[in-house]
Amino acid sequence: MDKQFEGKVALVTGGASGIGRATALAFARAGAKVVVADIAVEAGRETLRMIEETGGDAVFVRTDVSQADEVEALIEQALEAYGRVDCAVNNAGVIGEMAPTAKCTEENFDQVIGTNLRGTWLCMKHEIAHMLERGGGVIVNMSSVSGIRGLPDFPAYAASKAGILQLTRTATLEYAKWGIRINAICPGTIDTPMVAGVVAARPELEQEFLALHPMGRIGKPEEVAEAALWLCSDAASFVTGHALAVDGGYLAH
Repeated sequence: MDKQFEGKVALVTGGASGIGRATALAFARAGAKVVVADIAVEAGRETLRMIEETGGDAVFVRTDVSQADEVEALIEQALEAYGRVDCAVNNAGVIGEMAPTAKCTEENFDQVIGTNLRGTWLCMKHEIAHMLERGGGVIVNMSSVSGIRGLPDFPAYAASKAGILQLTRTATLEYAKWGIRINAICPGTIDTPMVAGVVAARPELEQEFLALHPMGRIGKPEEVAEAALWLCSDAASFVTGHALAVDGGYLAH
């Protein structure tokens, strides 16, 4: 098995399930030591157990990415455990309640923006500070095709994911010269607990989601994880400021 991340440390937020768990497991298989962060303690520890069962090295840190002190503590604990962070995948996010823009509540809007956009910015803020000290690193932010095309009935989610793209581009312009590469991934519909929850609430959406993807299926978390690993690898050494669609052709419409 290719151990291209041997000797490196990868941080993955939202690592308790879905894309985050798949990414944490993929990093571990590739030889990285992994810091798994999530607000869900039991599921996060399950990801940790899965990594350790395959001989990987990981720690779990309970983290609410919308809280500045918890994000700062996450980076501190990562450094205490492994002394460095080479790669970070800022994946933690929520989709929020389903409602059109005029009926979206302030509470829902603030929660989604707080977790997805503020949370990504807080993680970047502390990750970049560390990477500047050690002379470089790679960050991947999890956006969405919804940040490019919009998503009816999820205005806060779409706005948060669009904002992540602009954070990614702006930070790229600021820090590329310091050896820090920052990219984003825009997944289409992926088979995750988040998507399952949406479909459970409105079963008719399942066929709509399928129709939006020319490949005729939704994606697997592992397919997004492989894209994240590639962006963090030396194979992507001249790629920065990019929004990589992993969407089965969704954006080709």
